[in-house]
Amino acid sequence: MRDEQNTWLGTVLIVGSAVAYSLSGYFTRLITFDVWTILFWRGLFVGLFIAAFLAWRHRHEGWAAIRAMGLPGLWVTMLSTVATICFINALRLAPIADVMTIHAAIPFMTAILALLATGEREDWTTWGASIVALIGVVIIVDPGASGGHRLGYVFATVMALAYAAMMVIIRQNRHVSMLPAAALSAFLCAAIALPFSRPLQVPLADMPDLVLFGTVQFGLGLLLMTIGTRLISATRSALIGSMENPLAPLWVWLAFGERPLPATFIGGGLVMGAVVLDVLAKSWRQRRAVIAAQ
Repeated sequence: MRDEQNTWLGTVLIVGSAVAYSLSGYFTRLITFDVWTILFWRGLFVGLFIAAFLAWRHRHEGWAAIRAMGLPGLWVTMLSTVATICFINALRLAPIADVMTIHAAIPFMTAILALLATGEREDWTTWGASIVALIGVVIIVDPGASGGHRLGYVFATVMALAYAAMMVIIRQNRHVSMLPAAALSAFLCAAIALPFSRPLQVPLADMPDLVLFGTVQFGLGLLLMTIGTRLISATRSALIGSMENPLAPLWVWLAFGERPLPATFIGGGLVMGAVVLDVLAKSWRQRRAVIAAQ
């Protein structure tokens, strides 16, 4: 019964993470500063956000929580930093739809890495749902917007690989909180971006957008993802996180009046349907297992 509760809690947390992460397109459209300035302020604000949460949660045991992560925490810190820098650069260099298509391959990458690193096998419904989700996002992509953005595709691919590896490590070390790694990653991202950024040239009136970009879109999303991935499988976490792909154009539509193409509705429906069916199928099998054990 406790495993079922953890599964549902993990699912809710990852769904919340996907909603928060899906705001990336909205803030990328809203904020027009250079990439490195955005990365600096975004990293600084999310680092302070998560550090404040850790101070509240661990009180005087913050250093102990950092040491408890060990080498896996160091890997999560570095992978999260790489994924963040690559993602923002990819959004600026390539069409968002193309970047999200590569992002949709994360469940496959996660499943393969989890199988190779931990031997964790997924059932056929999760694999099938991953394929359906990938097809859904491919439908969203505009074929006419795919040329001349090779560097952006490279950034997006590195981002996806780093994100998948990070999820596997978090899942493999789920007995240890990786939240300190999330905070360290954010500060590291800001430190790397600082020499290339122009943070003091940001007008005070534009600062609230950067604060929200850091705390709500990235900080809250990373916080929920880090906690939720400890409760469910790495591949399932990545699959549910793919809800970010159809939600991202929805927020841009609502905020800026850019109505998505019919293909976006069709592809988004496939992604959302795949996630819902996988969650329901998993819950149904768990209930049958509980009944059979009684």
